[in-house]
Amino acid sequence: MLLFFTLGLLIHFVFFASIFDIYFTSPLVHGMTPQFTPLPPPARRLVLFVADGLRADALYELDENGNSRAPFIRNIIMHEGSWGISHTRVPTESRPGHVALIAGFYEDVSAVAKGWKENPVEFDSLFNESKYTWSWGSPDILPMFAKGASGDHVYTYSYDAKREDFGAQDATKLDTWVFDNVKDFFHHARNNQSLFSKINEEKIVFFLHLLGIDTNGHAHRPSSRDYKHNIKKVDDGVKEIVSMFNHFYGNDGKTTFIFTSDHGMTDWGSHGAGHPSETLTPL
Repeated sequence: MLLFFTLGLLIHFVFFASIFDIYFTSPLVHGMTPQFTPLPPPARRLVLFVADGLRADALYELDENGNSRAPFIRNIIMHEGSWGISHTRVPTESRPGHVALIAGFYEDVSAVAKGWKENPVEFDSLFNESKYTWSWGSPDILPMFAKGASGDHVYTYSYDAKREDFGAQDATKLDTWVFDNVKDFFHHARNNQSLFSKINEEKIVFFLHLLGIDTNGHAHRPSSRDYKHNIKKVDDGVKEIVSMFNHFYGNDGKTTFIFTSDHGMTDWGSHGAGHPSETLTPL
């Protein structure tokens, strides 16, 4: 009887362990040889804006007066750029969303053991394959891509984690900090020959992580005046950065700008599940 009980317990343990072996192992394959295309790239540099927590409908819909909350981006949509809606996957959290955007794969399920905050395994990314990447934004997001990069070519500039207050302060300052520091960076580059040379290379990336909208959404909900006002502030900042880049590079037409979000947000200010308000993001 004891032998039968022990054998049954062992079999159930094997079945239980097999679940983790099958579903909680990394899908990534390591050791592959990087492939390169001989075709000329459409641009020399990429500017990636990620408005954390921005819902697609919040950006695209018009207000009660028939005006856009983001007139500059609206103008780009109507006359210059391509646009659409991107579909994120569960869990709609910041780390998995950014991994999908920048590394090109959906998050490793084994990352759940680390709260979706750290790299469970090493992985390649756009930043790692670039010649240089400069990034500004949240200390929760930027380090995870610099940490896995080979060599010293991914640079991060973050504000203090204490600034990420979910209600007591004006969260739009998180975004204006990013825009102001990008402008200061380019002003400094004009007087620094080494930096000036680097930012005139090809295969370079500028990443602007904008956390204000997500912070205001958690604190005040997406239907709030604060959330909608933050969208307008981001639009103003994007307009200034685009103008600065075009002026700095002499309108050479070799800069690609991408504006998107890592996830959306429910009406009550949460995210993580699979409701359309969380998975549908602007592109």
